[in-house]
Amino acid sequence: MRQSYTFHINKPNDLSKLLLSKSKEVDYISILDSNTQIIHPELPTNYINYDLISGVDALDVLEVNMDAFNSLRAFHLQHKDWLFGYLSYDLKNEVEQLNSKNHDGICAASLSFFIPKYVLLLKGNKLVIHTYETKEKCKQFLVKLEINSEEQISAVIFQQRESKDVYLQKIAQIKRHIQRGDIYEMNYCQEFFAKEINLNPIVVFQELNKNTTTPFSSFLKLDYLSVMCASPERFIRKLGNQLISQPIKGTRKRGENIEQDIILSKELITSEKDISENVMITDLVRNDLSITATKGSVKVKELCGVYTFEKAHQMITTITSEVDEKVHFSTILKSVFPMGSMTGAPKLKAMELIEEFESFKRGMFSGAIGYITPKGDFDFNVVIRTILYNASAKYLSVGVGGAITIKSDAEEEYEECLVKVKPIFEVLNFQLDEK
Repeated sequence: MRQSYTFHINKPNDLSKLLLSKSKEVDYISILDSNTQIIHPELPTNYINYDLISGVDALDVLEVNMDAFNSLRAFHLQHKDWLFGYLSYDLKNEVEQLNSKNHDGICAASLSFFIPKYVLLLKGNKLVIHTYETKEKCKQFLVKLEINSEEQISAVIFQQRESKDVYLQKIAQIKRHIQRGDIYEMNYCQEFFAKEINLNPIVVFQELNKNTTTPFSSFLKLDYLSVMCASPERFIRKLGNQLISQPIKGTRKRGENIEQDIILSKELITSEKDISENVMITDLVRNDLSITATKGSVKVKELCGVYTFEKAHQMITTITSEVDEKVHFSTILKSVFPMGSMTGAPKLKAMELIEEFESFKRGMFSGAIGYITPKGDFDFNVVIRTILYNASAKYLSVGVGGAITIKSDAEEEYEECLVKVKPIFEVLNFQLDEK
């Protein structure tokens, strides 16, 4: 049985850097950083659980490509312990009769979770550690944490899986599907990638997190795979019998001054296109939650709220529901997966068309990173604004996209992609030639 020890630390803001340095010594680590010390104080309801939550080192690992949800259920029932890891987008193939045949440079499993040696929960300067170790060993673990000197990040030269012209042509084709009534909306993504890359994920994530300061930031190292994520979006959280999902649809860049910033924010607040996108996905999420919800419990707590982050204004909706305590968490995850904000409506047809039009296998991108507690509660983000790196293959991947509706302007959709990916390019010292 895990023991729980409480420590009071003088510099809680340094904990993320300390754990990043620790990741050099372990093969498995998850750091989920809410950036509460920096982030804009106005956030949607129940957006933050902990200032930081982390799982360090692995006692056991689950990594599967088939029958993933049942495997996750069995793994959790066997151990009844904390799990940290990810669900890949391509679990869609288990939820529906779909496949994934596009190019896959990252080659990640469909699902992977590990049971950590140490679970760290930080709130203010109070740090709680759950472990099978003694308190003395916990103290030694904390004392040995140290921040290593930062290295310079070498410039990465990205390639595009498809050119801008091809992207614009595909938007037109997608809109024809919308005109025919096949779909109302589709999330269409493209990949920027680099080969033969030697990357220091620790330094890159540190710079990315400093450059973006998002509430669902995460660093995940699973053996040779590293994920550097600056996500502003929660997928779904379970706490007791309460579920909350907070999809994002609608993005504007930050202004160069206060006046311009206010104009851009108001533009998003009044944008018919963005509101339409958000409402469509809200309906989809309501439908997904209703699968496991108790009667009449699905509620839209806030519709199309606009919030300001370090690099962008975002339109966020908050939807909640209640579930019967007999419903297993794996059933809930399967019923809502993949998240509506990264698929479209109707969901199944949108996913079929995504596979047809996109030229890369999403894998971990637009999946979910998070944790599951011994009691079966969980919290997962949406894997966007993210760098994926396979150290074994020396392959680097950045996916980015947006929702396409009948009102979408292809050039504007392309520009929105660049707004989203710009902070990553800045960290990796890359300048895109937009010609």
